Formats: sequence, structure tokens, C-alpha cells
Amino acid sequence: MAKLVLSTDFPDLKLMARGKVRDIYDLGETLLLVTTDRISAFDVIMNEGIPNKGFVLNQISTFWFRMMEDIIPNHIISTDISEYPQVCQKYAADLEGRSMLVKKAKPLPAECIVRGYISGSGWKDYKATGSVCGIPLPANLVESDKLPEPIFTPSTKAELGTHDENISFEEMARLCGRELAEQVRDVTIKIYTKARDYAETKGIIIADTKFEYGMFEGKLIIIDECLTPDSSRFWPKDLYRPGGAQPSFDKQFLRDYLETLDWNKTAPAPPLPEEIIRKTGEKYMEALVKLTGK
Repeated sequence: MAKLVLSTDFPDLKLMARGKVRDIYDLGETLLLVTTDRISAFDVIMNEGIPNKGFVLNQISTFWFRMMEDIIPNHIISTDISEYPQVCQKYAADLEGRSMLVKKAKPLPAECIVRGYISGSGWKDYKATGSVCGIPLPANLVESDKLPEPIFTPSTKAELGTHDENISFEEMARLCGRELAEQVRDVTIKIYTKARDYAETKGIIIADTKFEYGMFEGKLIIIDECLTPDSSRFWPKDLYRPGGAQPSFDKQFLRDYLETLDWNKTAPAPPLPEEIIRKTGEKYMEALVKLTGK
């Protein structure tokens, strides 16, 4: 098993930010994204990591970014360490398989969520209001039902340790400008539809997912991660039964465990048992193998 990477420390590189999962280094003209084995739930970073998680996320993101290039350009310059700047070469062993050299884009101020099934915060919203983010939905849906059409439900981008909040499309149009908001919505639904149809052939239902976009040289590109078990709900197709929560290949397994605890979903995180760590890692790896064959 590869060593657990909870954080990176590259003294010759300028650390720009540590996100929930990624360490971001500023290389001047470009950025270096390193996907660690950290895991968060309810916007709180757990004390323990998930072995190989960073590798899995990086490989899955790369796979999807490449597949979606006919819909939208992405931020990847290279995932081949030999093509990284010279200053990175001494850290090659730590970067292998879990990093990408990317373009420096200006991120849009919204998370771009698309839902094909009713679950999670969308299900809670629907039960309370009959709609999700102001989008009315058919009556009498049950939890995990497939929606007639995918819906675009953006949210705010919260600071680390605070919660994202769902917003309406109109609010996103005010944040980003209507033309750009419409472009983002249309691209998001196209990517989701293509990914959903592909994943179903591999036995996975993508219930919902979240994207981030940025502007680079005046054009919209997709950034950060793409259709990973961290940013999506992946359900096994053969076990799909509407009417309740579904088994998953993503961190919903971890969330479900945390829901059984007397924990207020704020830091500090509770300790995770070995079995939960191991099973979460197995689910991530299974998603990679099913989707990519690797």
C-alpha cells in the first residue's frame, strides 16, 4: 500500500492554499495541484486519511476531464511529472499519480451542482418545499427517485470550515452575469448527461455531482476536480431501489457512519474506526476500477 499523505511540504515551492483535500502550489505561470488522502464530511476535515484516496481522485478526475474535452476545455497542462518545471522534480516520488500541473484560472464564485436523482440536501429541500433551489418538481417523489430531467442547482462557495448554501439560478446570474451563468448551466448539464450515460454502462448511477469553473484567457474552463467520489454521489446500479438512501461508492458511506454519532458536525472531527477507514478506501478504489478499468 502507498504511504498515507495527509499533507505535503515542498520547501522549494510556494504553498498557495490547503483545501479540504488538495494542496495548491503557485509556480508562477501555473499551479501545481496535489491531491492528498485527506477526507472531509459536512465540511469538516477528518483527523485520519483514507489510504490511496488522493491517487484515486486524481486518476478519476483526469479520466473525466479528458472525456469531456469535446464539451469544455479543462485546466490540465500535464499529469506527467517529467513535464513539470525542474523545481518539482526532486518531489517526484510524492507527486506521482496524485498531482497535476494546471492553468491559473480565475474561479467563478459559485459551486455548480447538477442533480439527476433526488437525494441529500435536495431531498430535504423537496420534502419541505416541493422544489429544489426554487425549481418546482413533480409531486410524490420518493427519496432517490430519478428526476424527469437533470436540474442545475448552484450553491455559494463557503470558506473552509463553513457550509455551502444552495442558491437559485437568478442569484447565480447576479453573481456571475446572466450570459455566463447560462453557459455554465448548459455545460454542466451536458457534462453530467454524458457522464451519467457512460457510468451506467459500467454499473454506476451518478445521482448528482458538483463542478467548479474558472475563466482563463477570457474563456470558460472546468477546474479543480471532475466527477470524483468526493464531488458526486455514485450508486451501484444493480442495488438501486428508490424509496430511501442508497448504498454508494463515495463518501456517503462515511457520512452515514458519522450520522450515527452524537457529533454536532463542527470541528473537531470524531476519531474514525479502522473498519470505516478501510471500507471507505475500498469504495473509492472500486469506483476507479469500475469507471476506468485501471
